Parts: sequence; structure tokens; C-alpha cells
Amino acid sequence: MIDQRLLRNNPALILEGLKSRGMSIDLSPLQKYCKDLKDLEEKRNILQAQSNSIGREVGQKIKQGLDQSSKEISNLRSKGNQLKKQVGVIEEEEKLITKKLNDQILCLPNLPEKDSLIGKNEKDNKEIRRWGEPCSKNNHKEHWEIANKLNLWDSEKSSLIAKSRFVTLFNQAAKLERSLINFMLDLHVKKGYLEVLPPALVNTASLTGSGQLPKFAEESFRCADDDLWLTPTAEVPLTSLHRGEIIPHNLLPLKYVAYSPCFRREAGSYGRDTRGLIRLHQFNKVELYWFSNPENSEEALEQITSDAESVLQELELPYRVIQLCTGDLGFSAQKTYDLEVWLPGANAFREISSCSNCGDFQARRSSIRTKDKNKKNILLHTLNGSGLAIGRTMAAILENGQQSDGSINLPKALIPYFGSNKLKTE
Repeated sequence: MIDQRLLRNNPALILEGLKSRGMSIDLSPLQKYCKDLKDLEEKRNILQAQSNSIGREVGQKIKQGLDQSSKEISNLRSKGNQLKKQVGVIEEEEKLITKKLNDQILCLPNLPEKDSLIGKNEKDNKEIRRWGEPCSKNNHKEHWEIANKLNLWDSEKSSLIAKSRFVTLFNQAAKLERSLINFMLDLHVKKGYLEVLPPALVNTASLTGSGQLPKFAEESFRCADDDLWLTPTAEVPLTSLHRGEIIPHNLLPLKYVAYSPCFRREAGSYGRDTRGLIRLHQFNKVELYWFSNPENSEEALEQITSDAESVLQELELPYRVIQLCTGDLGFSAQKTYDLEVWLPGANAFREISSCSNCGDFQARRSSIRTKDKNKKNILLHTLNGSGLAIGRTMAAILENGQQSDGSINLPKALIPYFGSNKLKTE
């Protein structure tokens, strides 16, 4: 959530940040709300001061022996009550304007960090580095073709159970999914993350705090009879883990890792990646999440990205790191690195993780603070990263590990979890 003080004191900075995202916004209605609130606050303060003064005067006169039922005391109290009524009217006006202001501010994305990579769309993103040697043989199959031959999952039966874009994993694939989840959780716990298993259902306040609502309501599945939604990512419940709290400075950073099923409507993506594991309504993911001191969040982004990269390195999967330009940033992010894994069957890199520094954007929406060196309450910074998306990781393993006999070689790191070094034809 953008700081309201910027609307009052430096609207040009907001306009510049939104322009770099490709947005043109008229801030004058929001600025008027801010001015109206300031004017109302000044009036309320004057009236409250007058009311307090009358209260003190009444007290003094009673101490001096004036009868409480006297006309003078009655008139003073009547005047005080009138002032309190006026204060009440102003407070109601303030609530109404504050709601209108917040409703609009909540729809504005985070401002990119200073010295951001400026660009319009994904074509302007910048490759930072690569790891591993991409295999590009002509006879490599795509992961969904491999799955059909090995009977790893069934999409048609899943459509009968739910709808399209769901899959039911069988036998080796189900075991591989479970193995990947456990492997990733163990790897990150060894790096100092605290494992969390959060609820898969979240309320409106949690989605609003992390930035999914109100902007992206159409992307989420809602339970009709409750104020509950299926979580689109563990980032949502992890953000709300400390909603409304003041976290002691010496406890930061707090580093969490969480497995969760994720649910997304994928609105507007029909016709894209209709086969396989790339774009599903339900998928599993291991999420990394940091609550950081503001002065350390830039270094924290580099570390959380490195931790996500370590999964790909352990699984021997070639990948590249991409810095997103301003026009391609997610709603809550001020800086993002995407990890793109190599899929030889598709002969392309595909996103498998997105690691973002959200600055104080989510912390302001969720009222999560810490104390600075002067013991003053300040907003902390939040960071998140996939560590990793399980389905896309499985797709990468199938495509990179495929052998001429139809079997799939598994990475060495997975053998203790899976109990074998390959997936075999049945």
C-alpha cells in the first residue's frame, strides 16, 4: 500500500513510479481526499480542544463551590455536549472519506525501487546469469508426452471430478510430487528457515494484506457462504502470520518456508499451456518468506533468490536468472528476479520461481512493524520467493532426464526421497 504522506507531500514521485509501470493515473481525487481529511482533522482538533477546555472549567468551578445544578454549569455542559456532537459528525465524515481513499489506494501497485530496470514488458527484462548447460536435442519430448507414455497422470478423469486444468497424479508421479516437496522443505530448513504448514483457506483481510485483493478478486476461488478464499500462494497466509504485530528488531529477519496447495482461476489465460503441468487451477508449491529490517532488504532479496536457485542446482536443472523491468513487475513487488528453468522438450526457458522484495508495501497493508534504533515504530520489509513450484519442477525433471529407452533419470539429490534413480515404463 502506497504511503498516504506521498500523496500529500510528493505526488510527483507516485506519478513517476506508476508511469514506469506503464500506468497513467489522475491523482487529483485522492489528493482532494487527503486535503479534506487534513481540514477535518484540524477542525476536530480545535473542537476537541474547546470541549476539553470547557470540561476543565466545569471542574474548576465545582471545586470552587459552585453548585453542579447551577445554570452556569448547565450552560457550560450544554455547550460541551454540542461540541462533542460536532466532533462526532466530523469523525463520521473522516471515516467515510478514509474508506473512499483507502479503497482507491489499495488498487494502486507498489512503486518500483530507485534505479529500477525501466521497461514496458517482458521483452525489456534483463538476463543476469545462467547456470548449467541446456540440452537441445531434436528428439526430446515435452513433459506431457512423457507423462502419457509412463501413465503418470490423467487430465480427462480430473475434468470429470472437477473441471479442465486439474490433474490427478498416479503411482510414480504422485510419489515424485511428494518426494520433491519433502526434498525442498528439508533443503530450506537446513538453510535456517522455519517450516510452517499454514491454512489453505484465507480470509479477505489476509488477501488484502498481501496485495491480492481488491485488484485480483477474479483470479481467486471464493467460498460462497463464508469469508474465505482458497489461497493462491502461501505468501498470503505467511504475510498475515504477523498481521497487526510489532516484531522486535533483534528477531529480524524471520525466515519461513511453507508447503501449500495453491489455487488460481488463471483468468485470461485460456488457450495457453492447456496440456501438462505448467498452468493449472491447483498446484503445489514451496514458498520462502522473509520479514526483514528495512536497511537489509536489498541483501535479503539476493539471499532468497540464491536459496531458490540452490534447489535447481541440487536437482541439476539448467536455469537462468532474469531481472524484471518496471512494466513486468507484480502488483506488490518493488524489485523481482525470476528463475527460468530449461525445458528441452519445449526448447525454451520457463518461469519456475519469482523472488520479490515488496519493501513496506505489504507491511503497511497488514500493519506489521518493528522498532528502529530509537525505539520508534516503523514498517518492516517483506520478501517472498517460490522455492519452488512443484509441478513445473516435475515437468523440468521429466524433460531433462528423459532417456532413449523411455525412462527418466532422476537427480541424485532425489534418490533418497524417491527410493530409485529413475522413473520406468510400466
